[in-house]
Amino acid sequence: MSSVFFDESIILLDLEAATNEEVLTKMGGNLQEKGLVKESFIPAVIARESEFATGLPTNGVSVAIPHTDVEHVNSKTISIAVLKDPVDFGVMGDPDGTTPVKLVFMLAMDQAHDQLSLLQRLMQIFQDEETLIYLANEKKKSVIKDFLEEKLDFAFEGGE
Repeated sequence: MSSVFFDESIILLDLEAATNEEVLTKMGGNLQEKGLVKESFIPAVIARESEFATGLPTNGVSVAIPHTDVEHVNSKTISIAVLKDPVDFGVMGDPDGTTPVKLVFMLAMDQAHDQLSLLQRLMQIFQDEETLIYLANEKKKSVIKDFLEEKLDFAFEGGE
């Protein structure tokens, strides 16, 4: 997998939002400001989330992994948000279910096979309740960044 842009500027702590659409808009807007995604990214990720929900009712802390098609991405990146208060996301594979999400991993991949590879690595994190609770309670972006770089174990590029 070619390098992924990942630095503290795309880790959002105590993100306040009332709806999952607001979460996606704020996270996508941050990526757009940095030139990592195209203008089409936010509407595309919102549309995809409404059709194919990405909430996972994992043990300890529920997560969501919103993403969309590669044509909306300028540079491969993953943005993390720790929500101030949980926000309901639809449950992946359950059209009627919702789960109160605290951690959001927004993927912006420029090649489909990279997205699959990243999702497989993330699933290992999602299966570890202690890790999810740790991430949800961590207050330093640098700690989250270093922790995820080690856990995800692929080439990152970024500032800070």
